[in-house]
Amino acid sequence: MSEALATRTAAGAQQLPIGMPNTFGIPMVPWRDPHVVTPKELSGHIARLEEACLANPQSADLRTALGMAYAVNFEVYKSMDALEEATAVDPDHFWAQMKYAELHYRLRTLIRAEEETVKAVELARNPWQLAVARKQLQEIRTLARNSARNVAFTKPLMAPALVLSAMMLIVFMVMAWR
Repeated sequence: MSEALATRTAAGAQQLPIGMPNTFGIPMVPWRDPHVVTPKELSGHIARLEEACLANPQSADLRTALGMAYAVNFEVYKSMDALEEATAVDPDHFWAQMKYAELHYRLRTLIRAEEETVKAVELARNPWQLAVARKQLQEIRTLARNSARNVAFTKPLMAPALVLSAMMLIVFMVMAWR
């Protein structure tokens, strides 16, 4: 699989190695279905992307591809960090913003996912990108409307924690009294 996918062509564009973005700015990955990639191939791809990111620290495409690879490998925090770095390196990069929003959507942090997807809609440069972003925004809003919990941890938990502790102490004292 890795030899066959070592290079690709995109609409007559030059062949590029795995992990390098094509001429359309879409981060390339060596698989279409993340369930068919072996852990060994995935770790090798991640290592190549990490090296490429070190060599090209200002490439939002490479950082986006790295974030996607981490997500496929179920490394959520690393994926979040890579995608945040990609959006910081190039705030106008559609795919970095879109994948960052998608990660929030998949983690079901819908309020944040909606905010980030709206940013991606604003960054869309062609009708296809706009359609992809709008579709994701529609899915997020449908999910939010149809009973998904949108918990925003904005309230302090000190009072409930103290009440719970007091209740547990009372129960313990009653049990010890008997």
